[in-house]
Amino acid sequence: MSDTGRGRLIALEGIDGCGKSTQAALLADHLDARLSFEPGATELGGVLRQLLLNPALPDVVPQAEALLMAADRAQHTAEVIEPLLSRGISVVSDRFTASTLAYQGFGRGLDLAALRALNRWATGGISPDVNVLIDVPLDVARARMEPARADRLEGLGEDFQCRVRDGYEHLVEDDPGAWVRIDGTGDPALVAERVRGAVMERLDGV
Repeated sequence: MSDTGRGRLIALEGIDGCGKSTQAALLADHLDARLSFEPGATELGGVLRQLLLNPALPDVVPQAEALLMAADRAQHTAEVIEPLLSRGISVVSDRFTASTLAYQGFGRGLDLAALRALNRWATGGISPDVNVLIDVPLDVARARMEPARADRLEGLGEDFQCRVRDGYEHLVEDDPGAWVRIDGTGDPALVAERVRGAVMERLDGV
């Protein structure tokens, strides 16, 4: 996919219930890319995911939450993403750096500049070739979720999810060249067509 021989990194982003995990899997299959995710794609990440998301475990303050996310991302980048990209294998990741800005930044209210620096440190400066925002209204996302199975972040309520969704909007507006926004409503196959078209068009220009 790249003239340099290096793989491409595509990150799927959005609020919980937007359908990004489904779309990430479909896109990875279409691109013949490796599918990955955050948090939890590595052995260490699986432990960190429990600490971050299991509501039965002790509460995590926002700063610790951001640091745990960064630890997961550092391991994910070093163990999965960078080795694949360097071998010319593209990666589709279900969440990456923008999730920290949206959730811990806009959602939790932590300093965005500090979080951007933390992201750069954790990834060694790696950033997606394109971020894909799967955008759906809050009521659509809520209807797709099962409240009884909500993890710690999913259970934070509508006000938090609204801040996260607004955060993604700000990120897209601030750096439109790094993003494509996709209407995530409707049949998943139709959404997948929108994703494929937008991503292929953007990658052709990278």
